[in-house]
Amino acid sequence: MQVILLQDVRGQGKKGEMVNVSDGYARNFLFPRKLAQEATADNVNTMRMNDKARREKEQKAREEASAMAARLREMNLTVWAKGGGAGKLFGSVTSQEISEALKAQEHVDLDKRKILIEDPIKTVGVYTVKVKLGYEISAPLRVEVKEK
Repeated sequence: MQVILLQDVRGQGKKGEMVNVSDGYARNFLFPRKLAQEATADNVNTMRMNDKARREKEQKAREEASAMAARLREMNLTVWAKGGGAGKLFGSVTSQEISEALKAQEHVDLDKRKILIEDPIKTVGVYTVKVKLGYEISAPLRVEVKEK
C-alpha cells in the first residue's frame, strides 16, 4: 500500500515522502497514530502542492539571507564598551552587545547566537566577526570597539 508520511518514521522515511508499506502495517500502526495517510489522488496532489510551496518559501528565505550577507559585508559597526584606559576593556564585548548595536545603529534584528566571535574582544580596535545567516550563508561583519 502506498502511503504519505505525515511525520518521520524510523525505517520508513521522512515527513512528506510517499512510501510503500504493507497493508497491515499501515492500518494497524501508521493510520491510528496519525503517522501517515493513504496516497489517494487528492492527497498526492496536496502533498505536491505543499512541497512546491515549501521549496518556494525556502528559496525566498535563501535570497533574503544572501541580501542580508551583502548588506553586512558593507557595514561598519561601532560598539562602545567601558574601559580602564590604555585600550583595555572591563570584561569583553559579547555577541549580545554586537546584536544590540546592530539593532540600534543599522536597524537589523539579528539573534546573538548567529554572531560568532572567535577570540574574546578585550581591547579597543577593529575586529571582524562572522555572522551565520543559515542555508550555509555567512558574512563577515566589521566591528570597531571604542572606549566610553
